[in-house]
Amino acid sequence: MKKYQMYLIMVVNALLRRKLRMFIALLAVAVGATIISGMVTVYREVPAQMGREFRAYGANLLLLPADGKGTVSEDRLPEVYKSLEGYEVIGHVPFLYERMKINEQPVLTGGTNFEELQKVSPYWQVTGDFPSPESKDILLGSEVAEHLSVKPGQTVFLNTGDSPQDMPFTVSGIVRTGGREEQFAYMNLGVMQKMMNQKNQVSLVQVSMVAGEEALTDIGKRISAADPGIHPRTVQQIARSEQTVLGKLQGLILLVTAVVLLLTLVCVATTMTAVVTERRKEIGLKKALGADSFHIGGEFLGEACILGALGGLLGTVMGYIFAQSVGLHVFGRGVDFSMSIAVLTVVLSVAVTGAASLIPVRTAVKVEPAVVLRGE
Repeated sequence: MKKYQMYLIMVVNALLRRKLRMFIALLAVAVGATIISGMVTVYREVPAQMGREFRAYGANLLLLPADGKGTVSEDRLPEVYKSLEGYEVIGHVPFLYERMKINEQPVLTGGTNFEELQKVSPYWQVTGDFPSPESKDILLGSEVAEHLSVKPGQTVFLNTGDSPQDMPFTVSGIVRTGGREEQFAYMNLGVMQKMMNQKNQVSLVQVSMVAGEEALTDIGKRISAADPGIHPRTVQQIARSEQTVLGKLQGLILLVTAVVLLLTLVCVATTMTAVVTERRKEIGLKKALGADSFHIGGEFLGEACILGALGGLLGTVMGYIFAQSVGLHVFGRGVDFSMSIAVLTVVLSVAVTGAASLIPVRTAVKVEPAVVLRGE
């Protein structure tokens, strides 16, 4: 035990005797560890954080009747939703579509739950208001409103085609999305089901959840197994765009981390080489007193490993602060501390400083005592 205590004392004293050089090396390792810890934390959090950001573009999964036509009973949906457990679900909004006449003009009309709709499709821009629950209000797409020459607050008359009497509805708002929704009209789902005599029936369900393309495929298989009468379909345009952006961003993070590791290695190697050069006489004296190459190399590697461990610990703390700042300022959400990332950062820091010291250690063990002690 005394042997190892003496070894530790020698290594620590060697570091303390060269405070400036060791501080520079420690700073290099700490900066590298900070970037590693921060970038790896961001790398781990990016898919979930970016997934939440992409949810602003609408649903990424559709639930349709398996035969491609007709409707699905809402009573079957709770069992299907169990397949989504374990994932962060933003919302799932049902729709029932039918063609109706509005002011004697045929318009494809959808019944929906507007509270859920605002969670799933926050990009809808409404001039006016969404229809209040169970009211006889209607939301018109901008193209429909322009064609009918109506504005929020005015009354329009709906006819299902089966009823001889027109039903008055108040236009609560005009919606603009830049998509096909501007060609539709929307009302409360319950009102629509009652008008069409299709109690608890829906044409489709839009689901918005934080999941990648592979996860959505797996979820689709689970839903099909739970209810063969329901066909899940991934919204490929959104899912693939999300996957492409995430892949490029994660690749950039890995590239930056690799470059920082390389720069840290160069900086530590340069510092340790300078230290070995300064201590040539000390090394020669130790060899003359009987120290072999193993002990000389072990002392320098010990110094490097202690530097790596201290720099790694300091970098872990700073990296978490960095990742937390990125999460709050870029995504508006904090990140969780990960012990596995902390351990990885320290291990990588020790490994990098150890690798950076191999060339200086090789130089140290080749020192010839007779030559250096003569002052050559």
